[in-house]
Amino acid sequence: MGGKRVYVTRKIPQSALDILEECFEVSVFPEEDRVVPREILLREVRQVDALFCLLTDRVDKELLDAAPNLKIVANMAVGYDNIDVAACTERKIVVTNTPGVLTEATADLTFALLLATARRLPESERFLRDGKWKTWSPMLLTGQEVYGATLGILGLGRIGRAVARRAKGFDMKVLYYSRHRDLDAEEKLGILYRDKDELLKESDYVSIHLPLTAETRGFIGERELGLMKPTAVLINTARGPVVDENALYRALKERRIWAAGLDVFETEPLPLDSPLRTLPNVVLLPHIGSATIKTRTDMAIIAARNIRDYLLAGKPHTPVNPEVLETRS
Repeated sequence: MGGKRVYVTRKIPQSALDILEECFEVSVFPEEDRVVPREILLREVRQVDALFCLLTDRVDKELLDAAPNLKIVANMAVGYDNIDVAACTERKIVVTNTPGVLTEATADLTFALLLATARRLPESERFLRDGKWKTWSPMLLTGQEVYGATLGILGLGRIGRAVARRAKGFDMKVLYYSRHRDLDAEEKLGILYRDKDELLKESDYVSIHLPLTAETRGFIGERELGLMKPTAVLINTARGPVVDENALYRALKERRIWAAGLDVFETEPLPLDSPLRTLPNVVLLPHIGSATIKTRTDMAIIAARNIRDYLLAGKPHTPVNPEVLETRS
């Protein structure tokens, strides 16, 4: 055992825990389905060299002030909007994430959510389970066509590209918007660039794959929803605050757009009193975009390896703020 200490904020797969326990003194919040209480987290980080955290854990200046020995924060997620990266950088603390490994699983879930929303699958299952199905009917629970429709992708990172590849199997016309045009992707994937407003106006389905930043918070609001077709479907498997939920609720309730499929929300878990829960034309999932056994295990292993290889050799694999490494070298 080395003298360095690691705190893990949730029960994780044993294969990832083994990587840490072979080298360090490790403490783990023992529960799998509860966020570590703030007071416990602040107490546990006092003497640690590394923090293995989830997107549900807020790593801010208060926590950093409570952890004077902290050298690395390893986030078991691609996004890291739960972490004050600037404050970490100022303190020469490395922040890492887990990119790449969850691309395909999240793209699968995105397309599953698109299909489920378009064809009203959850609503149809409830209809059957509640004993309401009495006979075949010509227009019973009819949905929207997916094959041959137009898909607009907001954000053409790894996941956006993977969704575009899946859409081609449904012979969809794929549009994309990104801060910068990607001519290579346009050629290889046969997709077309549109500015934000054009994409919203033309698309039958709009799928969000943007990181949460100051610029993307509220990226889809009242104005943007007003540009969409009344038959359009909005899919969000990125981050909840990218969409103004109040504006989305009004657009769905007033049928200004046809439906939405959401895996992420402004507040998670989704509050019991959220008005979105009352709508039949929205499919709600509990943030399971990357939730396959293999993907979640691989994410945990990457985060653990980042901690091990940084504390032992100064070489994390997926740093978010690599400038810290330069100042330490």
